[in-house]
Amino acid sequence: MSQQKPSAPKGMRDFGPEEMARRNYIFSTIRRVYEKFGFSPIETPAMEKLETLTGKYGEEGDRLIFKVLNSGDYLKEPKVSGLDLNQIDSKKLLRHISEKALRYDLTVPFARYVVQYHHQLPIPFKRYQIQPVWRADNPQKGRYREFYQCDADVVGSASLINEVELILILHEVLTELKIQGFKIYINNRKILAGIAEVAGISKQLVSFTVALDKLDKIGKENVLHEMQQNGFSEDSLKKISQVIDAAELKKNTLSFLKKFLSSSETGMKGMDEVSYVIKTAHELGVSNETLELDITLARGLDYYTGCIFEVKVPGSGFGSIAGGGRYDDLTGIFGMPGLPGVGISFGADRIYDLLLAHKLYPSFESTRYKYFFLNFGETESKESLRLIQILRGKNIRCGIYPDAVKIKKQMEYADKVKAEYVCTIGSNELLERKLGIKNMHTGEQHTISWDEFIQQITQEA
Repeated sequence: MSQQKPSAPKGMRDFGPEEMARRNYIFSTIRRVYEKFGFSPIETPAMEKLETLTGKYGEEGDRLIFKVLNSGDYLKEPKVSGLDLNQIDSKKLLRHISEKALRYDLTVPFARYVVQYHHQLPIPFKRYQIQPVWRADNPQKGRYREFYQCDADVVGSASLINEVELILILHEVLTELKIQGFKIYINNRKILAGIAEVAGISKQLVSFTVALDKLDKIGKENVLHEMQQNGFSEDSLKKISQVIDAAELKKNTLSFLKKFLSSSETGMKGMDEVSYVIKTAHELGVSNETLELDITLARGLDYYTGCIFEVKVPGSGFGSIAGGGRYDDLTGIFGMPGLPGVGISFGADRIYDLLLAHKLYPSFESTRYKYFFLNFGETESKESLRLIQILRGKNIRCGIYPDAVKIKKQMEYADKVKAEYVCTIGSNELLERKLGIKNMHTGEQHTISWDEFIQQITQEA
């Protein structure tokens, strides 16, 4: 039997020490800004009940949920054994063999969490969550089956101040990460509902937004063709075409919308909301060039009801790196209607790739040890360990080679782990209670007594 070459599942990645240093840089930057704005951390399980997740993301989203098979031999269960597997519908079979699924995002599990623990939470509740999610998608550049999301949400408040603060968070995080030229695009689902109303397709709002959300990927003609395939009339397509043209011109968009939506109360409400958010964010330091109204932005998730956001870096070769929106009705599906919410999510994996591609990472302290002790034998290593414990007590990174092998091999290891200093306590140093120290950057060497070394370290600490 041939031995299989080990590899990670398609669309999932390993991260070594250097990659983790970069990822932690992203996570710590996002976490620091979230906490500055008063958000508290939570975590939810990797798996949720399948019924918790399905029906929340639209038909396309439901298809991409990773289902988890039940434990045991489920085909021997009485409720399943009588089924004809050649005739049964796969969806019906799924209910018998899978009760759980890997979470698709962090928002729906958060809604479940809020409903489950609402008596214990301060309302409004501001939470952030940095955890992996899974999607059974087709892996490609910038798109993975396992990836991290970094969410911040506010529930229990309908105030547009929350939208403004989330824009400020997006702006601050991306500025701290030194990403240049990023654009925060904003729209409102009420505007889209108003466009659908004026175009006479209110009953087809979901298929309208799903198709419109593909505009950047497939272009105007293909979007209109998809809508035509979905039964949109020529008059409806003509009006939608006018909206897309106005959006692509990026001039006098607000003026066009005010005229186009004048007969739609819902659409005008969306205009008022988005105008307030943009105006206030501009007053608080977000530039006109950074924050832009995009009336074709749809974000194809069914639960959004108000302002929606998406962040891209035009010309970078990457898709959206953050997004979010308001979802006033999400907790209602878990038995708690009327609890408004709004949130954003950073796509950490896309941000990771973008920073790497554009060489935006700072230089990290890549050394694993500041002081690395060579091993000359049992007696010498015990004295080395005594000094190492003193160093660790002062939060200094240090260690010892575990085996008394050839010094050349130990030095090669010290070089690989990028030790800053190599320390030696051989038989002579042991007798004289001294320590040999070599600077691995300059090659300089000197000897110092143990007491002087400890005193020097204490002063530095």
